[in-house]
Amino acid sequence: MTRLSTTPGELARRGFLDATRSATLVRSLTELIGHQPPVWLAEGRWLDLFDRVADPDLALEELTRLLPAAPELRPRLAQNQEWAQRLVLVLGGSSALAQHLVQHPEDVEVLEPTPERVPAPDIAADLMARCTVEGWSQLEAVDALKRANKRHLLRISARDLAHPDPQGVLPDIAAELADLADAVLQATLVLAQREVPGHEATRMAVIGLGKAGAQELNYISDVDVLFVAEPGVDPATGEPATSDQAVQLATRVAAAMTRICSSHTAAGSIWQLDAGLRPEGKAGALVRTLGSMRSYYEKWASNWEFQAMLKARVVAGDAEVGQGFLDIVQPLVWRAAEREHFLAETQAMRQRVIRTIPAKEADREIKLSSGGLRDTEFTVQLLQLVHGRADDRLRARATLTALQELVDHGYIGRRDGVELGTAYRFQRLLEHRVQLFRMRRTHLLPSDPDGLRRLGRGIGLRGGDEVMTQFRQSAQKVLRLHQRIFYSPLVEAATRISSQELALTPQAARDRLRVLGFSDPDAALRHIQALTSGLNRGAEIQRQLMPAMLGWFAEAPSPDAGMLAFRQVSESLGNTPWYLRTLRDSGQTAHRLATILSSSRYVVDLLKRDPEAVQIMASDAELVPRDLAQVRASMRAAVQRHDQVDGAVRAVRAQRRRELFRICVADLLGRIDLATLGRALSELTSATIDVTLEAIARDVPEAPTLGVIAMGRWGGREQSYGSDADAIFVHADSDDPEAGSKATAMVARLRQALGSAGPDPALPIDADLRPEGKGGPMVRSVSSTIAYYGRWADTWEAQALLRADHGAGDPATVAAVLDSVAGLRWPEGGLNRLQLAEIRKLKARMETERMPRGQDPGRNVKLGRGGLSDVEWTVQVLQLQHAHECPDLRTTSTVAALDRLSQLRILDPLDSQKLLQSWELASRLRNAIVLTKARRSDAIPTDARDLAAMSHLLGRGFGQASELLEEWSRASRRSARVTDRLFWGRG
Repeated sequence: MTRLSTTPGELARRGFLDATRSATLVRSLTELIGHQPPVWLAEGRWLDLFDRVADPDLALEELTRLLPAAPELRPRLAQNQEWAQRLVLVLGGSSALAQHLVQHPEDVEVLEPTPERVPAPDIAADLMARCTVEGWSQLEAVDALKRANKRHLLRISARDLAHPDPQGVLPDIAAELADLADAVLQATLVLAQREVPGHEATRMAVIGLGKAGAQELNYISDVDVLFVAEPGVDPATGEPATSDQAVQLATRVAAAMTRICSSHTAAGSIWQLDAGLRPEGKAGALVRTLGSMRSYYEKWASNWEFQAMLKARVVAGDAEVGQGFLDIVQPLVWRAAEREHFLAETQAMRQRVIRTIPAKEADREIKLSSGGLRDTEFTVQLLQLVHGRADDRLRARATLTALQELVDHGYIGRRDGVELGTAYRFQRLLEHRVQLFRMRRTHLLPSDPDGLRRLGRGIGLRGGDEVMTQFRQSAQKVLRLHQRIFYSPLVEAATRISSQELALTPQAARDRLRVLGFSDPDAALRHIQALTSGLNRGAEIQRQLMPAMLGWFAEAPSPDAGMLAFRQVSESLGNTPWYLRTLRDSGQTAHRLATILSSSRYVVDLLKRDPEAVQIMASDAELVPRDLAQVRASMRAAVQRHDQVDGAVRAVRAQRRRELFRICVADLLGRIDLATLGRALSELTSATIDVTLEAIARDVPEAPTLGVIAMGRWGGREQSYGSDADAIFVHADSDDPEAGSKATAMVARLRQALGSAGPDPALPIDADLRPEGKGGPMVRSVSSTIAYYGRWADTWEAQALLRADHGAGDPATVAAVLDSVAGLRWPEGGLNRLQLAEIRKLKARMETERMPRGQDPGRNVKLGRGGLSDVEWTVQVLQLQHAHECPDLRTTSTVAALDRLSQLRILDPLDSQKLLQSWELASRLRNAIVLTKARRSDAIPTDARDLAAMSHLLGRGFGQASELLEEWSRASRRSARVTDRLFWGRG
């Protein structure tokens, strides 16, 4: 006799929890097997059978119960190792199926290895043969059907549990379960018709929905169905039946089917039918005709009902009637995404489901929780409904099949598709195995440690902790992708485009482009065709992007320019893997890009020189302008890679270009205010000059220490896009007799390096505010500068110094000068009458000389009445008069000075508000001019298109250019009246 001897310790090491009891059962098993020792048992490898078993204790116990009930199995167990393995896996993987085997040991024959699924017709034929035996009562037939169903579940579960790759085979297992459900419905229909005399007068079809329709069923699922009927031939009269008669008979048949499937007898239960997705839900008629279905879905159906019909399939009954129903609803399904509120309702429905989950179950809910199965399914279905209107390749029913189509045709990235698919398979596997154990419908992971351990062993994990860890990780991945895709602006934009617009003829496309605001539809079409032609993945993604991009281009001032720029950027980055992927996966980035390209020639120029800067728009964090230290650090790092000054300067200018792009995008998208913009531009100027000077100094033996005093708007940290860098250069006192000449050469090289035209925006450095102005030396020593200001400085130079601050270079060198001129900047006693007259005279002369000939002064935001110059000079006069007594006024910022003048009641708050409004509006207008025209100007353009673009940039809308002009006229008039009174002393 073969002895399956083993110790409790060995059993415990093999995963048995109750090793002592299991050792006793092993001895019983030895007696049961008898005197037929197979090689694999004799070699002591019998315990290997239990290594992959979910619950080895249960498997051993059920085996010792089964063998006495079926002695004929004993030699089979000993002689057929593969069959024995399947038997043990089923006994330890499903207590419900183990009980069935004990009651029906003859069904062990279905455990014979079958590597492939049984064809659906064979399953249907087997079930029909087993439940339609001549002479049986209806109850006997129904019980036979339930036993046959359990027999096939046993066979399918054995194939599932024994498969070396349970996640890989899962779609096939789910499809075979759906085949089994189809066969059950077909047999149930026949049995139900027996209960309804005259049923031939109705032709009824059963439509499968949900997982049944998609052929991705669980072990225990409600089978979502819908019944539809048409008149047949009345057997009593031989005449066609009426519609009412057909519906009444079909309703009795459908009710009988539901009762048969729902009843619980000694033979157990069967697939539960759920007709709740029918028109009007549970309150609606159980059966409708095709005409009634057409009327309902065309007139009354809600958005969610079309999503439910996405997976509709004929599963039983009259195939012609079933196909008639599909012909009605499928065209409507693929137009559902353009229905009013479709996207919002779909998103809200998902949120409602999440809110219904009890808090104590949320972390164990496989199906409905955030990141669970439903998130993947809703994500896939939404993309199908939105993009499947124009692309019938996406019209697959099964989730994993549809997901693969979305990946193959570029709607979802390959990596994202793999992550979603892997997580979905894993979660479905958990759902299957949880249901399989007791054959109960549940979507909850076990709450007890033993249940989690059993689940983990059954799918090859080490224990319950690993199950929970992997489930949470999968949910986090799904939730991240779901939130990005399900709530994508690209999807939202696509839903606003009708199906007709997605498939336009060339002429219709031209007309549509003209309606969208393209002035040259033919050129736009050429760009579209160039981007979307071909079979490669890039063209696939461009075809998805284009409808949404066109709509976004139309929202901005210049759709034509946006389309051209998009083509240029796309062709520059066509072979860059992240570019199109980013636009597709981050609809926000695509929307931002379309807005930028259609709004600003200046930014388009920046982007054409550096297309990879598109990446900045993908992240909100990247749209925060970097501070001085960050910009300077990145520039210094770039410079370190170059030995030659020219290369270092190019690196600095490239870094500046990238930062300018970041600032512009943040500004255009409304992410920063005017003050933040001015500070960011000013600090970018400081970093650029600072690092460029460092690079130049590397090439100068014993280079002098240079300091750069920021003047004007740079010194006030209020630069605009068109601002020069007003600067004064000083070098530290030195014993080197050549220090001055070296410093002058360095400054000349700096100004030439940054101010010259080239592929990157120039940074002109204006040194006209230096001592003696244009006639003075470009660079002075600290002592020379101090001496000059102490002896010969004019009033205008004192005024200019009000905005002086450290700009770049050595801070100590700058501080030495600024400390020495404090009395000049903030003179004791303020201004005398001669000094004030001198300032007024200088301003009048400047306005006369610098105002372009023939230009309307009312359109000049700098020199015109009430413009920037009026505000700044008024503020500066007040600072010169009062800053000595009021240290709070010692600021280089115009805005800060206005605020403090108001707080100190030196300036009436209402006057301060008028000056501030004019200054801010003028600054915004000045910036908008540069963004729109890509060149510096202080004059509001007269061209209507430029004005409309500026109006859009400033948030006033396309048709409000005249209102913008009126707003400026009103603000400047109010500012001019304050200036007349406070600066000119009039009135």
